[in-house]
Amino acid sequence: MNDDLNREQMKEVFEEVSHYFFLLSEPTRLKILYALCEGEQPVGSIVKEIGANQANVSRQLNMLYQAKILQRRKEGAQVYYRIEDQNAIQLCRVVCGQMVDKVIQQTGRLTQAPVEGFVVREE
Repeated sequence: MNDDLNREQMKEVFEEVSHYFFLLSEPTRLKILYALCEGEQPVGSIVKEIGANQANVSRQLNMLYQAKILQRRKEGAQVYYRIEDQNAIQLCRVVCGQMVDKVIQQTGRLTQAPVEGFVVREE
């Protein structure tokens, strides 16, 4: 993999990768990322768009923020989130694209939104 790293360093790398995949393994967090591909949004809009309850969305947003996948800012009483880690979006696009192909091959149809939404629009 990388000849410059020893076994202990690689162990640390694998732990970080595992945590990263853990963060991207929860459907609500993926829905949040998908919603934020449209650009920065307040928490209330995210809640409405993904159809989950406020407490769960806030918990998931905080996890993504703590992992530096999202960035947030406060404006009065509103908290706005935006995508900070473009690698997360690229990874989601690749994996979701493969899953879309798999669903189409298995069922002959697509029952979910297209993956093209995992595109971060420049503001």
